[in-house]
Amino acid sequence: MNHGEGEDALVLQAREMLATGKGEEEVFAELAARTGEWDACALALCLALGVPEPDAEARIREARPLFDEFEVGEEDLVAMFLACGHVFVVDRVLDGRGERIRDLLWTAACARGGFPGGMIPWFRTGELTKIFLLFAKTRFRNGRGSPPEFWAAMVAAGELLATEDGPDEAEVTAGLEHCRAQATTVDTGSQMRP
Repeated sequence: MNHGEGEDALVLQAREMLATGKGEEEVFAELAARTGEWDACALALCLALGVPEPDAEARIREARPLFDEFEVGEEDLVAMFLACGHVFVVDRVLDGRGERIRDLLWTAACARGGFPGGMIPWFRTGELTKIFLLFAKTRFRNGRGSPPEFWAAMVAAGELLATEDGPDEAEVTAGLEHCRAQATTVDTGSQMRP
């Protein structure tokens, strides 16, 4: 999908609409309803958001079968499904430290025995503190997951997050202390309340 002059205009329109505060779903639905070119509008929105073109094209290729399930006039539904499919998510490039934290949190997520699919964009957008604080409240039930592996990964991630100053510093420190306490008690078979 090479974008030409018409698609460049769509990218510009999408940027302008986003700059006014409109959300991704609303921008897509408006552009798609006006033009009828759902592929081009999805690509334009991705590019306007900053998704690299090869990634945007791959996402749209994957989502294209979805378009056949809808008719003209249902652009808002298509927009919702594209958003739920994370088509418009801008992946954050992290430095080595950030990558290490994300890897540790992913290890924790797997050791936890699952997590809500809605959290995947948090991993992709690098919302590491948000993930850490949510996971720090984890309670293991019914033998699911691996508490020792989970708490070890959480302590390591928390220690790296705690070295950074920020508005969530006190919460991260408290979460880290909780994770450390859980890690030390996991061998006894009891778990402290969050």
